[in-house]
Parts: sequence; structure tokens; C-alpha cells
Amino acid sequence: MARERVPSESGGWLSWLDRDTVLDVTVNLIPLVILAFFAVLYTLVQPWEFDPAMFVIMHFLTLFPFLLLVILTYSPRKSSRVTSDDSKVADM
Repeated sequence: MARERVPSESGGWLSWLDRDTVLDVTVNLIPLVILAFFAVLYTLVQPWEFDPAMFVIMHFLTLFPFLLLVILTYSPRKSSRVTSDDSKVADM
């Protein structure tokens, strides 16, 4: 099954976008929102006394996966753009 492109009005900067990439990004956005919510929540509201070591560990355990997921969400977009650019060169 060929990768079906999502139509864009300009046809320019959205040319890398296809249904698989949209699905990957959408699936990764849900955990990103959840991780960001808890990072902000536990920064603003601290239900226990402040302990710098616990604060660093807690934020590391929420923000490190957040950053990894951002990288993993961005990389398919970048690789699909390279793949589509390579196919354009091959078509010429």
C-alpha cells in the first residue's frame, strides 16, 4: 500500500505529510500532553514538603521521557521529508 499524502492547499511545506506521519504524531501527542500536565502540576502544587533531591528526581522522571518523545515524534517527520526529497530526485 502506497503512502497516501494528505492534501495541502499550498502544496509546499506540507508535502512531507502523509496519513502514517499524522497518526504517529497524534499518538505521541497524547502522552506528551499528559507528561507536560504532570510536570506543570507538580511544579505549581506540591502536596508534600519541598525536598530539592525529590524535586529533581521527580522532574527528571517526567521531563526526560517528554524530551525523548519529542525527539521520537520529530524524527519520523524529518526522515519522511528526506525520503520524499530522495524520491523527487529519483523521479527527475
